[in-house]
Amino acid sequence: MRISASVLPVVLALAAAHETAWAAPPIPAPADSVETIQLRPGEPPAVSLTPDLLYRILVAELSAQQGQYDDAAQELLGVARDTLDPRLGQRAFQMAMTGRNLALALQSAREWARLDPENPEAVAASLALSASSGQTDGLARTLARRIESADDKDQAVVQAAGIVSKMTDKRLALDVLDKALSGVVKTSALAHLALADASWAAGEPRRAVDEAYQAQALDPDSPDAAQRVLEYGLRVEPRQAIGDTYAYLAKHPNQRALQLLLVSRLTGQGQFDEALKLLGSMRRQTPEDFDLLYTEAEVNARAGRYDAAKALLNEYITIQQQRRQAVADGATNAQADVSDARLLLVQIAERQGELKEAIQELRSIDEPNLRFQAQTHEAVLYGKLGDLARARATLDAIKPADRRERTVIVLTRASIYRDAGRTDQAVETLKAADLDMPDTPEIKYELGMLLHQQGKKAEFEALMRRVIALDPDNANAYNSLGYTYVEENRDLPEARDLLERALDLDPDNAYILDSVGWYLFRTRDYQGALEYLRRSYDHLPAADVAAHLGETLWMLKRRDEARRIWGEGRKADPDNETLKATLKRLGVTLP
Repeated sequence: MRISASVLPVVLALAAAHETAWAAPPIPAPADSVETIQLRPGEPPAVSLTPDLLYRILVAELSAQQGQYDDAAQELLGVARDTLDPRLGQRAFQMAMTGRNLALALQSAREWARLDPENPEAVAASLALSASSGQTDGLARTLARRIESADDKDQAVVQAAGIVSKMTDKRLALDVLDKALSGVVKTSALAHLALADASWAAGEPRRAVDEAYQAQALDPDSPDAAQRVLEYGLRVEPRQAIGDTYAYLAKHPNQRALQLLLVSRLTGQGQFDEALKLLGSMRRQTPEDFDLLYTEAEVNARAGRYDAAKALLNEYITIQQQRRQAVADGATNAQADVSDARLLLVQIAERQGELKEAIQELRSIDEPNLRFQAQTHEAVLYGKLGDLARARATLDAIKPADRRERTVIVLTRASIYRDAGRTDQAVETLKAADLDMPDTPEIKYELGMLLHQQGKKAEFEALMRRVIALDPDNANAYNSLGYTYVEENRDLPEARDLLERALDLDPDNAYILDSVGWYLFRTRDYQGALEYLRRSYDHLPAADVAAHLGETLWMLKRRDEARRIWGEGRKADPDNETLKATLKRLGVTLP
């Protein structure tokens, strides 16, 4: 078998890894010898790495490199059975999951669990896939028996929740967990917390809140229960959730993490004065906690109170600089803290339109790990100032440390051209970079998106498919291709597969949730569409999402609610083309 130069380093690394991981280097043997397997209690078996065994592993890895994941998984599963090595069963499971072959993944997971029955991850994968294949009764009974017989029932509940969380159907997962925890739920606060999390994942916020309150009733001091009362309650009854959180904090004044979470959520709801009042109380309680200065500055910045935010940040920087003078950099995190403060000052200056001031702050950042970020950001700001020559010069002066930084420089240069309206120049930049670094998915993705803007759909599709081949876990590529099909109302079965894969990879991504919701709209599942689009809008109240959510509500005859959502979208982005086209098509005029 001839091995190409690009694959050879991988082959050599695999050979070395397997020889060191499995056994001492074998005694030289004839080429037609068979492998010997030595079973070792509590350890992986010692396997002599024969030419045939090495060949089979390499065939599997090469198949994976070429995107032939089913072939790779099947080969590795066979080797796992022949060698009794659970690590190969795990690798077969990973390959099958990458290829989305759930039947083969289930076979591999079961083999992995059979070879390593004490491995909780192996058992979890096997049980969860069995449940996803419809074998839920067996899973629920198995988990219930494990909890009942466990010495540490809390740990068993945690393991059961972890197993069920791997199921793709979250409603089914909740049903399984309900049955599995039926024997302990009356007395276990942890069981109610697990059910709260499963209910939230299944899209049942009301039940999630109820379970959190039941957990708190069983364990009134639990910070985990209090945290869920706040998080989940904000979706259902925000005023009560906030009030109950204050009541908990009155009895537990040292729960700093929950206090900061409440500050964050108050800020997110626009209750800036309330958030600042809580921070003031925290600062009086622990005046030496200087990190609260930074948090207070963040809240003021979110509220648009920029002068107050800058005064707090400068005070914070002065304190951290004093720490740097007293103790060498590296002994504390003062240098990083100063840099974080300067980055927030950069954001404030940008919001105020003071781009030159933002550039000066960037140049003051001296933390080595942030210098590259600061330099590329400086180039972007010169682009916004319309000084493309300075932007290019700033990027040209950067000496990239590795391929990743080279890629970032290319993408930054292209984005500067794009934002300046020079799309053709951005495309030329990316095409040249694609020739120079041909297997870089980030470059291909950005190039594809620009070509899509130019109406070059065939080139866009080819590039997205190439990105997926190079990076099978790139959720954005699946989403972009799937959404394009949905928007054009074509190839909807393939769009569904692409969007399902994107959702598996990044289940809370607002853009993906919007795409899935719009697919369901196209297939006239308006109730299903509403669920996903609401989740998307909660994360990202953008005009595009508002257009889709409003149209779904319109089709469900909830016209006043639709108009309200569209009005919010127009306020956020008055010139959004998607929203304007939607209103025009439906003949809707907003006040």
